[in-house]
Amino acid sequence: MTEHTIVAATGEPRTQHSLMRDLRLLGVMPGETLLVHCAMSALGWVAGGAEAVVRALLDAVTDAGTLVMPAQSSQLSDPANWRAPPVPESWIGIIREGVPPFDPRTTPTRDMGAVAELFRSWPGARRSLPPTCSFAALGPEAEWITAWQSLGEPFGDDGPLGVLYRSAARILLLGAGFDACTALHLSELKAWPSLPRIAEGSAMTVDGQRRWVRFDVAAGYPDGFPGIGQALVRQGVVRTGRVGSATCHLMSMTAIVDAAAGLMAEQGAPFG
Repeated sequence: MTEHTIVAATGEPRTQHSLMRDLRLLGVMPGETLLVHCAMSALGWVAGGAEAVVRALLDAVTDAGTLVMPAQSSQLSDPANWRAPPVPESWIGIIREGVPPFDPRTTPTRDMGAVAELFRSWPGARRSLPPTCSFAALGPEAEWITAWQSLGEPFGDDGPLGVLYRSAARILLLGAGFDACTALHLSELKAWPSLPRIAEGSAMTVDGQRRWVRFDVAAGYPDGFPGIGQALVRQGVVRTGRVGSATCHLMSMTAIVDAAAGLMAEQGAPFG
């Protein structure tokens, strides 16, 4: 969607103040911990762009709250697994040898959107360390949330999602769909403890040296997330409203992870 299209579809500019007002009307509360997935173009044209969106979110949770966003960097995953797009087999070794190692300060996100990319470098933000599936957080709980995340189970109980699940955090899909909801990967692990494993790897700094580190991760099945999300909305565990032009969903992380895990278990595993 071009900026011209967004301007044409927006009745009046969205601002930091108007977005914060809409977030309050949706139910975002001062002092809460909030995991946000944002599709900024859905909000309409925003004066100040991504910066205004981040500031509105920080205003909504206040200094007493903690804001969390995904900071995934899939460009550091093993190119042997790339499908969107794939690369020639002859490139794989060159990429593994040549890609810069993960650095939480400088490694950009990929396909996370302008808001998440800005937020991961926001002054005071903390970032977890797994190279491909990190999270960024800012606020009183940020250090606790980002302190540990394993290479093999980045979406497991021991990482940021597990901490958020146990801490009464909520999730805000700010114009984003349920296909972007990383918490549903935690539901998959709860519903299907025997998920297939995928060989992975990333460039990392180990003992001061750049190395290609190999590990394996659980497979994920996000194609089913939109249908799960629709079922959660029907169950009434999701609050839906508008922020700017965007349809948004606000929900308890504990409630939706458990409800989604139940639905997944009923449906059966999508693997043999």
